[in-house]
Amino acid sequence: MYYFLIAQLPALSYGQAPPISSLAFITLCREHLSKEHFSLLGYCVFGMPEGAGDFKATKSAFIDGWCKRERSLTLALARLRADRLKSGGVQIFPAEHWDMEAENQAKNAASMDNPLEAELFLDKGRWDAVETLQKTTYFGVNAVYAYMLKLLLIERRAAFKTEEGFAEYKALYASIMENAPGVGARGDS
Repeated sequence: MYYFLIAQLPALSYGQAPPISSLAFITLCREHLSKEHFSLLGYCVFGMPEGAGDFKATKSAFIDGWCKRERSLTLALARLRADRLKSGGVQIFPAEHWDMEAENQAKNAASMDNPLEAELFLDKGRWDAVETLQKTTYFGVNAVYAYMLKLLLIERRAAFKTEEGFAEYKALYASIMENAPGVGARGDS
């Protein structure tokens, strides 16, 4: 049990600004977690951790469940993109290593027109999956893994700066149009 570590952490809620950095959290974990538990923090990532294609089960049901879900989500998204490009070649794992909920989430995200909305949809699904995996263990190692993943999700969301991105796009577009021969700033020729 990690009462002291977890009790000192600020609460997290989806959509908020990160109250601490993931780097600061990892530093805390290095001080408080056992070596075995700390080593499993490396699996608290989005996409497939290195070697996940050859993933061997750990002693953590949380980590195994997370890796199964992320591997399924990543491969389902890759397969959908490959199908759209008609390139194929995406390896799919046997059914016992596949998460159908993640595949359905990938299909829903792939059908969205707005890439930012699709990314936010995927991240909300990840948040919900973390809460499901954590269950009701509030002071055990699963709570630490869940905190890490949630912290990474809110850091990721904070990195999506919609207004700044749109302003940058408009400035870049105006610059291109101004420098294009025979085209005005509004795109008129």
